Amino acid sequence: QVQLVESGGGLVQPGGSLTLSCAASGFTVSDYGMNWVRQLPGKERELVAQIDIHGIDTNYADSVKGRFTISRDKAKNTLYLQMNNLRPADTAVYYCAVPFFASWGQGTQVTVSS
Repeated sequence: QVQLVESGGGLVQPGGSLTLSCAASGFTVSDYGMNWVRQLPGKERELVAQIDIHGIDTNYADSVKGRFTISRDKAKNTLYLQMNNLRPADTAVYYCAVPFFASWGQGTQVTVSS
């Protein structure tokens, strides 16, 4: 059974950093492409970052390029999202997802505010 559990969200001041984790079970993160998606209040989910099956190609939304980094650790079977220079506009619930399984985690709240 595929399961994804996000953690690492919280309240941070503008300009601060957070690292989100997505612990996976039921599959191996290095065998599939994975995404980070976020849902801003009152808006639809938007794709934030992708990593391909080989872990070589990554893609980012224009709004986070140069500030966010997606990565994965096969040994820990975990997907990460390093977020730097956070802005209030980054406030959202962040989800990890495995498109192949159409599976999502429960999300973790990130709030950027002074």
